[in-house]
Amino acid sequence: MIGLHTGLKLRRAGTEESRLILEEIINDLREFWIPEGQQHFREEEEILLPAFAQYASIDRQEIKEMLLEHVQIRSFIDTLLRSKEHDLPVMHELGLLLETHIRKEERVIFPMIEKALPEERLQELAPYFH
Repeated sequence: MIGLHTGLKLRRAGTEESRLILEEIINDLREFWIPEGQQHFREEEEILLPAFAQYASIDRQEIKEMLLEHVQIRSFIDTLLRSKEHDLPVMHELGLLLETHIRKEERVIFPMIEKALPEERLQELAPYFH
């Protein structure tokens, strides 16, 4: 749930609800993205989706949206981590996108993949459903 927590911090950045200074939020984003976030996207794109494609069509709106969101999230994160200024609108947009993306994966994408794959394959791939 680190991603959801990071999303919430980004959405609240610069508001009265946020007790963190902007630099702390960017540091938290970096700590989330470098070890975990990037790897999570790669696992979905390189392991889960190819496995799903062996059992069902990947030509689905939900899959297309997920992949486009991956690109948007990567772009926003790159912008924020490279910028010397704290771009609050980008932080807020990224926070909202992270939250909706994670919820979509939990409620739509992962159940769709789980339904299509046989039990044995699901057991092999269980570590990647997070």
